[in-house]
Amino acid sequence: MAKRSSTSWLVLAGFGLATAGGAWYGASYSKGNRDAWYRHLDKPDFRPPDEVFPIVWTSLYALIAWSGWRVWNAAPSRHRTVALRLWMSQLAANAKWSRLFFGEHRIAASLLDSIALEGTILSYIKTAGKVDRAAASAFIPYAAWVAYATVLNAEIVRRNLARS
Repeated sequence: MAKRSSTSWLVLAGFGLATAGGAWYGASYSKGNRDAWYRHLDKPDFRPPDEVFPIVWTSLYALIAWSGWRVWNAAPSRHRTVALRLWMSQLAANAKWSRLFFGEHRIAASLLDSIALEGTILSYIKTAGKVDRAAASAFIPYAAWVAYATVLNAEIVRRNLARS
């Protein structure tokens, strides 16, 4: 990693704040089981309990911020620039999913967003791997969780669009 110690910690805080901002935006739409619409959706048995989501997402958001910071801290290159753009894109798509699903109740649109998010995450992993292997590896749990969430979203679409 390139050395930029005087500003590096401030940039890490910036990545943390950007990630927290995306998380806050998404959470502002996520009312969970308090929302009657969500409670009445037909959800599959493989959906984890509500208590799991904040634990998983807090861990993933920490890895997301750390990974972005690692890439930023690497020597400037074309791959670094592309990876940082992908990092920003995944954060936006991540936050957008909650608005589509919970805020607008557009479960099919949220599925499309989730598929796009997974593609962006995988592209980030590939590109970040050319810049910083640890940063790329930090996104693997995120890719796995979003893949699982995409399957869950698809099953919710299948079960509920047929009922409407």
